Amino acid sequence: MLKGSILQKLDTAHRSSKKPLNFGVYYKNTLIALCHALEDFILESDSAPLMITAFQRGKWYLQEAERYGEIAQKSSQVVIMAAADSGFFEHPTSQLSNVALINLEPSDPVAQEWHLMILSPRYTAMVLCQELSESDYGSQGPPEQDIERKFYGFWTFEPDLVMEVVRVAIAHIGSYDQDLQQALTTRVKQITASVTEERDDLGVVVQRVVDYLQDSQKNLSQLGQTNPDASEFYQQALDENLVSNEMQAFLRMAQLIDQANASNPMLAAEVTALSEAMGQLLDLPAWQLKRLRLAGLLHGLVPSLGTGISSEDQGPSCPLVSGVQALRAMPQLRAVAQIITHQTERWDGTGIPAELAYDAIPLESRILGLITEFQQRVNQQRMSQAREGQLTLSHEEILSQALAECQALSGKTFDPKLVEALGLMVMGMQQGMNLQATQPKIASGMWLLDSHAEEETQLGIENWELGIGN
Repeated sequence: MLKGSILQKLDTAHRSSKKPLNFGVYYKNTLIALCHALEDFILESDSAPLMITAFQRGKWYLQEAERYGEIAQKSSQVVIMAAADSGFFEHPTSQLSNVALINLEPSDPVAQEWHLMILSPRYTAMVLCQELSESDYGSQGPPEQDIERKFYGFWTFEPDLVMEVVRVAIAHIGSYDQDLQQALTTRVKQITASVTEERDDLGVVVQRVVDYLQDSQKNLSQLGQTNPDASEFYQQALDENLVSNEMQAFLRMAQLIDQANASNPMLAAEVTALSEAMGQLLDLPAWQLKRLRLAGLLHGLVPSLGTGISSEDQGPSCPLVSGVQALRAMPQLRAVAQIITHQTERWDGTGIPAELAYDAIPLESRILGLITEFQQRVNQQRMSQAREGQLTLSHEEILSQALAECQALSGKTFDPKLVEALGLMVMGMQQGMNLQATQPKIASGMWLLDSHAEEETQLGIENWELGIGN
């Protein structure tokens, strides 16, 4: 990382923290699609955000200037940092009263960075990247094709992290324009003071990210057909990079949901660890364990991405909630979407959304539904004791009580054989078995997908699927 760059300053601040940053490598086309998706949501938001960008060179800004004119109309302030090129200051968008241009010195390390920061009371997002140096490319050297350029960094929706980076960027802007630095500092204080629990729907943003990345994939395929200079190796590498970021969008949102869970910010990680342990106990194959792990990490997305299923909508005619539809936008996640959809089925056939019964319910869905219920009951006991300020039950007793409550639902809500397996797991935990609950490394999560990822879980309800699942 370049010394004195925004990315390097942030990395230094977090290197020894409990929450280190998770970096990845991104191709230029991936970043373009990602930034467009995050930026364009501003047009649908009423929160008038502060947006700070770094374009490296002015000519890259000029390619976006028309779009930025529209975005500026919905923003309280737009700041663009770039090394000046011809026409940089003359474009009409640059003349808008709420658009400020910072002419970066060629020696400024930020001139090698590509940043997007969006900060408002209801919507936050950020892309923070730095172009690879010549030495980073190795013996092959820098690519000849512009679209094959690579960047190192990360992106996120996390409000606290976006706020931190915005402050670092504003301090950097101050070395060029102290009056603008003061104005931006005042604006950040206003945003901080007006933050409410009501947030813009990140599910819409995630859907847009996936759509834009998939459109980029289609454009890439067309490029390969018309441009012989675009190597087959590059096309495959970029295709994988785009898919990786589609999955990252869902994982990052799931992470944000966990962080907002004041009672247990590790809930999804715990559900995932327990689900995997049960899958191993049942001797599931590796590909099925991966699918179960991903379903555990993403199982909380359904109510946040969609509206959930109301009592009026119960039954086989109920359409899939929009959260599952968003997951279905990725072919690699369709089977996972089915698992999550049917986690609320009941063993006796009285559940939702399809009133499936017994073995017609996907095995992974049965596991996920039981583990989620068990872990929620464990957490309720923990919270109850925390509120009362006294430990009336030991950890082992909490596990026993949660198990007993699930056993009472055996044969009705849950598969009896899975309840028996849960009993064995609880016995092991009471005797010291440790199930490590860890957050996934989001930027390197492609390993969760494999050759079975695009297969649909066999539900035995193909006609129902064709009617409402696509």
